[in-house]
Amino acid sequence: MTGIEFLASFLRTGRLHGIGIGSTFGEVDRAFRHRFFDVIGEGGQSVRRDYGFVEFCFNPGDAWVMSGGSIELHRLASGDGMATEWARATGVAFPRYIAWEDVREELARVPGAPELTVTDQGGFLEYRAAASNVSVIVVDDEEEQRGYHAGHGDVWSVSLRAPVRTR
Repeated sequence: MTGIEFLASFLRTGRLHGIGIGSTFGEVDRAFRHRFFDVIGEGGQSVRRDYGFVEFCFNPGDAWVMSGGSIELHRLASGDGMATEWARATGVAFPRYIAWEDVREELARVPGAPELTVTDQGGFLEYRAAASNVSVIVVDDEEEQRGYHAGHGDVWSVSLRAPVRTR
C-alpha cells in the first residue's frame, strides 16, 4: 500500500492498521510491530508511545487506551531511511514528501470520503475531517521549499484526537 492510499483511508476511518481511539496497548502492539519507546507523563497519568514518525497517546481508565496519535510526515524529508524502515515493518511505502493535492485526489476516490473543513494555522492550513477526528496539517508558506523539510503544499503531519465531549 502506498502512503497516500494509507492516509486517505485514515482520513475516512480514523483507524490505522485497525486501531484508533479507545485501542489498548495490546491492540497497538499487535498492529504495530515496530520498535518504540514510551514517554510517561507527569504523575503517570499519560503515556506517549513514540515509533519514530508515528506517535500514540494513551490515558488510563479501566485499561490504558489510546486517546490520540500523530503521523509526523515532515520527519521523512530528512531522508535518513525512516520511510524504508517503516515500509519494511508495516507494508506502507511513504515517499520522502507527500503533496496534499495527491492525498486529496486519492481521498476523492475513496467511498464515503469525509467532508473537510479548513482553518489557517499561521504558515500552515489544517484540514479537519470531523467524522473521523483526523486533521491534516499542510505547509502554507510559499517560500518554504522541499529540502530536509516539507515544502509549500506538502503534508506536515496528520493527527487523530478523541472527540471533545460536550454536555
